[in-house]
Amino acid sequence: MTQAMNKPPVVTIDGPSGSGKGTIAKLLADRLGYALLDSGALYRLTALAALNAAVNLEDEARLADIASNLDIRFAIAGGEVAAMLEGQDVSRDIRMEQVSMAASKVAAVPAVREALLQRQRDFRAAPGLVADGRDMGTTVFPDAPVKIFLTASAEERARRRFDQLQGRGVSVSLRDLLEDIRARDDRDMNRAASPLAPADDAVVLDSTDIDIDGVLQKVLELVQKRIG
Repeated sequence: MTQAMNKPPVVTIDGPSGSGKGTIAKLLADRLGYALLDSGALYRLTALAALNAAVNLEDEARLADIASNLDIRFAIAGGEVAAMLEGQDVSRDIRMEQVSMAASKVAAVPAVREALLQRQRDFRAAPGLVADGRDMGTTVFPDAPVKIFLTASAEERARRRFDQLQGRGVSVSLRDLLEDIRARDDRDMNRAASPLAPADDAVVLDSTDIDIDGVLQKVLELVQKRIG
C-alpha cells in the first residue's frame, strides 16, 4: 500500500479566477462531508495584512515574514466559512478588488508560497479534503486521487464577476474587469513559482457553457469512480 493510500483522500480543484472553483469546492465538500481548504484565502489574507501594514508588494522578505506569522483561522458563521485575521472577520475585506490584485502579486513570490505550503497541507484530515486553488494538484497535493482543473473563457468569468458585484450594489466596468482578469491570468500562468496550469493527471472541465449543477455532477461522478 502506498503512502498516498494511507492518507485521507484529497480532491483538488484548480483554475483561474472566476471559473467557479470556489463554489464547486464548497458544494462538493458539503456533499461529501469533507473539510474545505480555500487556499486563495491564505494568499488574500497575506495580501490584506501586507496592505494594512503598508508593506511594499515588491519586498519579498517582508511578505514572507508576514505569511510565516499570520494570525489566521477559519470559522463557520451562518453556514459560510469566515476568514479571521488577528481575531477579526475579514471575509468581505479579502474579496475587494484591490486585495484580489494584491493577492495575485503576493502569490507569485516563491518565499511566500513556501511559507504557506505546510499550512495548506495541514488541512488534510479524515474523512477527506476538498482543496481549491491554483496549484493544489501540481504542488501542494501531487498525490491527490482526484484532480480537477476548472476553467472558463475570460469573457464569461468577467461577466460572472460583473453580475456578482452588481448584485452587491457595487458599480463596476465590465471592460475593466475583463482587463483585470486577463492581466491576472497572464501573471498567474507565467510566474516562476507554481504557475497556473493543470496537473498532468488532472481532468480539465470548461464551465463556460455549463451551469453549477452540471459541473458538480461531473465532479461527483469522477470522485465516485476514483475514490468510491
